[in-house]
Amino acid sequence: FAFIVEWLDPHSGLTRRYQFLYWPATRDVEMFDLKNRRAFLKKTPIPTLAMEDLFLGAVVAVYARQLKVVEFGDAFTEARFATTRQRAYAVVPERFAKQIGKTINAFQKSGFSVADLKMVAGKGTGLALVADGAVEKLRSMLPELEAHFGAECVSVSKSVEAAATMEAEFQTAPASCKLDGSTTLCLVKPSAMEHLGLVMDKIVSTTDGDGQEFVIVGAKTFALDRVAALEFYEVYRGVAPEFSMMVDEITSGAFVALEVAGDGNVVSRFRELAGPVDPEMARAVRPKSLRAMFGFDKVRNAVHCTDLPEDGALETHYFFKILQEA
Repeated sequence: FAFIVEWLDPHSGLTRRYQFLYWPATRDVEMFDLKNRRAFLKKTPIPTLAMEDLFLGAVVAVYARQLKVVEFGDAFTEARFATTRQRAYAVVPERFAKQIGKTINAFQKSGFSVADLKMVAGKGTGLALVADGAVEKLRSMLPELEAHFGAECVSVSKSVEAAATMEAEFQTAPASCKLDGSTTLCLVKPSAMEHLGLVMDKIVSTTDGDGQEFVIVGAKTFALDRVAALEFYEVYRGVAPEFSMMVDEITSGAFVALEVAGDGNVVSRFRELAGPVDPEMARAVRPKSLRAMFGFDKVRNAVHCTDLPEDGALETHYFFKILQEA
């Protein structure tokens, strides 16, 4: 399959275009520099890149480069993807915020990929969902969703054009955030995005020994380039032996940043919910923690969370203020 992708060079500020060839059977990728008319990447396996990751508007990572799929590269690819692969849109109203994780999990279990997520004050949480025949598939789920979660628990696009309009309305609005120094940051890492709904539901449904709960007050999908990832993880340089692999992981694809609020010392309390950095250790000492339930290893450990109370405001500000205005 052939696509046209764009990459924003952070050093020159120029947008570079490439022909992007993909072999689904082997997950091989080959890239050709369209401007300079030369090979850019020889045929190379990218095991983390799946067929469902490729659609117009998708951002995929190849060796930490964030590539945006902007066009089909040939008629064959367009015929295969344009008629079947669709991007639908759903909005979960604010009054159903406690159900957002369960709702996303229902979408993911039904074969949808969450291409984008954004929580907007006064509007709710918008979800761009991709699947074959996504529009009709999403509409067919509505009766079952309302039976489980209540009437008008979610509004869905009725056409591809309506989906684009709904998404545009959310994209132009700022993501909701609190940023008052009383919140903490959670990043659902790229390797855990398939469990996004379950992770979010675990957060909002957890009550500690004192009866205190967590509330997600901000949520947005991000894709970091290596420069931004190095900046964010700078505090771990020379401290974490896995530093380079941590940067590789967070730049390997899209992820969701969550601003989490709660009573008391929310940073320390949420760190307990996240669990030890090593999922194996987490499964032994905190089997109900996020890393125990959804992590693979010390790098692909499901979530990043703020470590120190004084860093809660800094980390949430970085994602929900600095990166949004960049």
